[in-house]
Amino acid sequence: MSVFTVASRYAKSLIDLSKEQGNLDAVKGDIEQFIAVVKQNAELAAVLKNPIIKQDKKRSILSALFDGKVQPSVMSFFHLLVTKGRADILVDVAIEFIREYRVEKGIVQATVTSAVPLSEENLAQLKAQIAQEIKANEVVLDTKVDAALIGGFVIKVGDRQVDVSIAGRLNKLEKHFAANVI
Repeated sequence: MSVFTVASRYAKSLIDLSKEQGNLDAVKGDIEQFIAVVKQNAELAAVLKNPIIKQDKKRSILSALFDGKVQPSVMSFFHLLVTKGRADILVDVAIEFIREYRVEKGIVQATVTSAVPLSEENLAQLKAQIAQEIKANEVVLDTKVDAALIGGFVIKVGDRQVDVSIAGRLNKLEKHFAANVI
């Protein structure tokens, strides 16, 4: 079974448990905190993935870092994964949990790449337009700057992309002329 499939099943289980206990938003915050700690500390990620390190050592490390700082259900979930020998996919489960949470709440992740940084007003308008277009409750917009676009922007939502950049238009024009050369 693929890592994604296993991570998805564990993430869905945690979502269901959290909904049942009525603390889904709190658990989401705890999982985001866990992901942030792992991103800042490569050694923690290496310890979790290392099959040589004993399970009780991994549990004690997780307890030292997160006990009392996260929901008890999250701590129990971490311990369960370690006990089942799945500590190596704990980060994957956490990332999948966030993805599942967003699906559950109707939150869509989008990326906008522009030639220059966009103003807060422009970002708010883009969020509103994207939410209206794809009928989402909320849009989380990541921003990137790429001067090679010359002007305009490129929006990516899932597997869809809208390119209204000057560089994109120039590329389309070049392809059109190349295809219509006599």
